[in-house]
Amino acid sequence: MSASSYAALERAELSATMLALGPDAPTLCAGWTVKDLAIHLIVREGKPLAAVGIVLSPFAALTASASAKLAQRPFSELVSMVADGPPTLSVFSVPGMEGLANFLEYVVHHEDVRRAQPQWTARDLDRAEQDLLWSRTASTARLIARKCPVALRLRRTDATAPVIALKSTSDAVTLAGSPLELILRLYGRTAVNVEVSGSEQAVRAFEQAPLGI
Repeated sequence: MSASSYAALERAELSATMLALGPDAPTLCAGWTVKDLAIHLIVREGKPLAAVGIVLSPFAALTASASAKLAQRPFSELVSMVADGPPTLSVFSVPGMEGLANFLEYVVHHEDVRRAQPQWTARDLDRAEQDLLWSRTASTARLIARKCPVALRLRRTDATAPVIALKSTSDAVTLAGSPLELILRLYGRTAVNVEVSGSEQAVRAFEQAPLGI
């Protein structure tokens, strides 16, 4: 399957999970319910001016206004909008953009919903999707971990692969796990199955570091 196919699969499964849990269920995104997450995804894909405020604080009021209007709609309608994908004129509708821009977005947010629930269990993703996640980890890890003050080494445990080394200092922290678990940890999620090793000082600095885009 292509990255776009996996992105579409994650979108569909996330939508089904959100609908099953309901609007008020928690997520791993601090302060966000499932309904809040659905609104975020709709704004990101379908409200280009408002979406700017997601990453640029001077435009946050536009994001808040668009989100408030969407919040008045029934939850089932919001989930349907997520499941249907971006509007035709959205940049996210350009061929290939689903895989390029939405694969990690939907993988991470799918887990944000799943892992915020009691007694969550890790999914057993197929090898091809894990390989794709590992490839994306290699290409995005430096950006995601740019604010981490210590060097990181990422070791894949579900398959043989070269270690990904970020920065070059003697006091490094090693993260070991499957690609799914590693990418979630790099995005700042702590409900993960990742082994963290290194000096006490380095590990503490890593755990306090702001991670993610």
